[in-house]
Amino acid sequence: MVIQRKYALALCMMTAAISVAISAYFSVAGVEHRFTPSEPLQDGDIIFQASKSRQSAAIHQATHSQISHVGIIFLEKDGWYVYEAVGPVVKTPIGAWIESGVDAHYSIKRLKSPNKLPQQSIEKLKAVWKRFEGKPYDPYFEWSDQRIYCSELVWKMYKESLNIEVGHLQKLGDFDLDSKVVKQLLAERYGANVPLGETVIAPSTMFNSANLLPVCNH
Repeated sequence: MVIQRKYALALCMMTAAISVAISAYFSVAGVEHRFTPSEPLQDGDIIFQASKSRQSAAIHQATHSQISHVGIIFLEKDGWYVYEAVGPVVKTPIGAWIESGVDAHYSIKRLKSPNKLPQQSIEKLKAVWKRFEGKPYDPYFEWSDQRIYCSELVWKMYKESLNIEVGHLQKLGDFDLDSKVVKQLLAERYGANVPLGETVIAPSTMFNSANLLPVCNH
């Protein structure tokens, strides 16, 4: 009888553990795969949003745009993913990526030419991403490969793989740095030595690139 009770208790505990695991899986999957595109997506599409990060407000002020984060979309075996620099360079399920933005709003654009990338070009883009995978986020917006920020990643992926420039490069000093929130962020990161001559690419500049066509806006 004691042995039977032990087996029954073990079975109950195992069942409970499996139930919790299944519940957790579908909870996460529900977030990650909630996205249903209204327009057909393509590998290499570029997705934009207003980030919830602390620095996002400063980016809005400096660029006069609500666009503050960007990634590049690819299809994996289990769904669409956004390749992005957000902390380390990672792949994020597109549903979770959209949920991370302000009001889950996003815009998707793609190259005017070629409108659909051949498989060889897709593989070249992924090869460049692989070189950056896992690298830390760059809060100083330096034009180096040691640390990477979001728009820098996408710009370099297209430039280095296909020699396509999505948006034009600028200098940090080209942006509006006069607002209080921008000055505070610059002071925290650079002190008195703000590198105004540093080469940068802003998400908003990429968004407005003449090389892109709109796909959808939600």
